[in-house]
Amino acid sequence: MCGIIGIIGKDDVAERLVDGLKRLEYRGYDSAGVATVHGGAIDRRRAEGKLNNLVKELAGSPLPGTTGIAHTRWATHGAPTTSNAHPHATGEVALVHNGIIENFKPLRDELIARGRTFDSQTDTEVVAHLVSELVEQGASPKDAVRQVLPRLHGAFALAILFRSHPDMLIGARLGSPLVVGYGDGETYLGSDALALAPLTQRIAYLEEGDWVVITAQGAEIFDKDNNPVERPVTISGVSGAMIDKGNHRHFMQKEIYEQPVVVAQTLKAYLQRMDDRVSLPIPDFDLSAIRRVTIVACGTSFYAGMVARYWFEQFARVPVDLDFASEFRYREPVMEEGGLALFISQSGETADTLAALRYARSQGQKIAVVVNVPTSSMAREADLLLPTHAGPEIGVASTKAFTCQLAVLAAFAANLARAKGRLTPAEEKEIVRHLAEAPAAINGALAYDEAIEAMAHHIVPARDVLYLGRGTDYPIALEGALKLKEISYIHAEGYAAGEMKHGPIALIDELVPVICIAPSGPLFEKTVSNMQEVQARGGKVVLISDYDGVQAAGEGCLATITMPKVHPLIAPMVYAVPVQLLAYHVAVLKGTDVDQPRNLAKSVTVE
Repeated sequence: MCGIIGIIGKDDVAERLVDGLKRLEYRGYDSAGVATVHGGAIDRRRAEGKLNNLVKELAGSPLPGTTGIAHTRWATHGAPTTSNAHPHATGEVALVHNGIIENFKPLRDELIARGRTFDSQTDTEVVAHLVSELVEQGASPKDAVRQVLPRLHGAFALAILFRSHPDMLIGARLGSPLVVGYGDGETYLGSDALALAPLTQRIAYLEEGDWVVITAQGAEIFDKDNNPVERPVTISGVSGAMIDKGNHRHFMQKEIYEQPVVVAQTLKAYLQRMDDRVSLPIPDFDLSAIRRVTIVACGTSFYAGMVARYWFEQFARVPVDLDFASEFRYREPVMEEGGLALFISQSGETADTLAALRYARSQGQKIAVVVNVPTSSMAREADLLLPTHAGPEIGVASTKAFTCQLAVLAAFAANLARAKGRLTPAEEKEIVRHLAEAPAAINGALAYDEAIEAMAHHIVPARDVLYLGRGTDYPIALEGALKLKEISYIHAEGYAAGEMKHGPIALIDELVPVICIAPSGPLFEKTVSNMQEVQARGGKVVLISDYDGVQAAGEGCLATITMPKVHPLIAPMVYAVPVQLLAYHVAVLKGTDVDQPRNLAKSVTVE
């Protein structure tokens, strides 16, 4: 995840901005930059690579100014070059940005048609030009930002600096966290409180859709409807672990809510929005000769692999084997020449998966890995590294790592299909368009959190819960059951919906809730038919679908959860959210240790 810090100070702020960036290094980055306003002009320093390069840049060319912003960036949308590093600036404004501007292409085209010139490949720069254009026409900074924010589609956190107002910063958030810090005659912005910990302990967390104007005297906060609001100021405390939870009760809850922005940041590494193409981090890796894919993983990562199997076979028409890492090498599988072995792991250190990787290497396979830690053992041993950009995941039950894995695997499946000649440019453009819609759709799913919390009490008394789904919803059913087991200690199982009548339907009675994952689409009627078989035998059904699905089949259900209507390609990412939230709220009601459930570790490093 990218990092943001902004300071309105009493003295020059560049050194403290860099110190704040150092506290954000845990998020990962490959470029960084600082901008300040002084002498009636905006000035900035940017550098590729580690923060030491930025420090050297500042040492050789100091940056005065008592108001400034800074950023650490993953090279996702555009290469890790100085010109793509944040802050992005015009003569009037400079800004830093976490997240994704989904509609940047039409905005960029519109701005170019009006004569604006762009210096980077990023989506962020359009925001700088939109705000700058209005300021140049005479709008105040507040009015300019107020007009621009509704035009931005996606997930973002912004910190904006103005040449003509050196005593002001404006911040905004939608699907990406941003906090305000209050000091003694100073005020701060940060992507989390950890960045501000050396500066202040007095923190206010902006809520979804908020935007804020800060000066040295304090902050003026507005909600998504531009109404002035107050957000409570809390004392963050000295514990780094507590700081990093933000205003969330648990790390798991925080990480569920981070999904719009981390999926956006992950997708930016794999989508070339300028020309509507998918890409790989290693562009010259030849996929055209791949004859078979073997996917190996454990736990939640295995379910991501199950979804990927559908995509690889449907899009690329390449046969796929799928194995649990703990079983894979013990059956001594036959691995044919020209195969690709794909390993999925959050940590990149899972012992079973690492051992399976080495077996596949001994069998002459090309090795690809999907990992969240690019310095891990699996990453170092891979021929093709496919990183997620989820940032640190502290909760033991994986949430944001799973959806980021799905994002990477969808993009990889499209790459493979194109390499095999199975994807036309028009089809590829459609895939890019739908994947780019995923962060906003996930954000839309999060909007139903309160409704999910309200119905969670129906599940708390259960000793057994069944989850049903078809197609790519089947792995989500398995994942939902796993989440419930992990953190609430309720026995749960996921089934392919059509398999219910082949045995498990014997378990159905009024004491066994059945969670049915059934977005409207090609498999909806068949799934609903299986659901109705459950209802006919007294089963209590919770239907998770979109509006059309709920209207068609919600009658007689114990509860319904309505999701945004989305394309089937991104449905697994979106429908992961309600099963995560349901497990979370049930666990909270039961009083279990959500972040550190009994008997479980975050990374399984022994067999």
